[in-house]
Amino acid sequence: MTDLQRAKACVQAHHAALSRATPETAASCLAQHMSPDATWRGMHPFHVQSGPAAVAETFWSPLLTAMRRVQRRQDIFFAGHNHLDEAGSTWVASMGHLLALFDAPFLGIQPTRKIVMLRYAEFSKVEDGQIVEQAMFVDLLHLMAQAGQYPLPGMTAAQLVQPGPMTHDGLLTDAQDAAQSVKTLDVIEDMIQAIDRANASDVPLSPQDELAQDWHDDMLWWGPTGIGATYTIDRYIEQHQRPFRTQLGARTFNGHICRMAEGAYGGFFGWPNLTMECTGPYLGLPPSGQKADMRVVDIYRRDGDKLAENWVFIDILHFLNMQGLDVLAQLKTRAR
Repeated sequence: MTDLQRAKACVQAHHAALSRATPETAASCLAQHMSPDATWRGMHPFHVQSGPAAVAETFWSPLLTAMRRVQRRQDIFFAGHNHLDEAGSTWVASMGHLLALFDAPFLGIQPTRKIVMLRYAEFSKVEDGQIVEQAMFVDLLHLMAQAGQYPLPGMTAAQLVQPGPMTHDGLLTDAQDAAQSVKTLDVIEDMIQAIDRANASDVPLSPQDELAQDWHDDMLWWGPTGIGATYTIDRYIEQHQRPFRTQLGARTFNGHICRMAEGAYGGFFGWPNLTMECTGPYLGLPPSGQKADMRVVDIYRRDGDKLAENWVFIDILHFLNMQGLDVLAQLKTRAR
């Protein structure tokens, strides 16, 4: 059994333990496979926590109190060695939805007593059979939209419950061809470099020509609620790239914590990836004049020599909160 397969087995056991958790037992279930001092990164308002007890108290116990009969409906699962870490640390990525009955308030979001699908992306660093670091991104705006409580003016792209890969082959429980993993990582690296070149050039390629280097024309970009999902290069430019590049200025790239690939799948996350100023209007909101961080997850599917699908998670609530808009506080006020 390779270290990647052992890491996958650890995360699978972690997920199985959580599937049996209650609000009262969440901490002990987490402690089965997380180290006592594991670093956990969650989106606003959860932020950074240390150890299973704090993670349970901050995130899992409140979630399991509000959401009954939770099912993890996983669409993508892969492992890899962190390309950014000289030691080549081992990470496992999991992405999909947490399906549940929304039966009690959660963060001021009022329950529907109906099915909800909470989008999630999770990166887990595994050492010596334990999870020592984890990032858990959940799309809270997506939950608000399903509950009929979406708080922002509008979206440039489509809002929907997002599917997994078109090819239905995203659960890489078996070991993958190392050469294919390298190929996927190379394409992701080329795509990142193309963005860097476009940002640095006085005469950049057209957006269509830039994207065509690394993306299929029928690309699917599954973006976070607040932006939405887009299909084809042209609609991606219209509905995400152009607003992002023209309405957000003074961008600083802060780097990634993990970047990896296995088989035809790969991805990364940062904390934060970007710092920028809303010169707006962006997300339907006026310019703020404030610098704000974007914590982002990107997960990709490669098809041949180019990227075909991209699932994106952005901590938009944190980005807005840094500009003085506390969406969760507004929800709680309205619920009184």
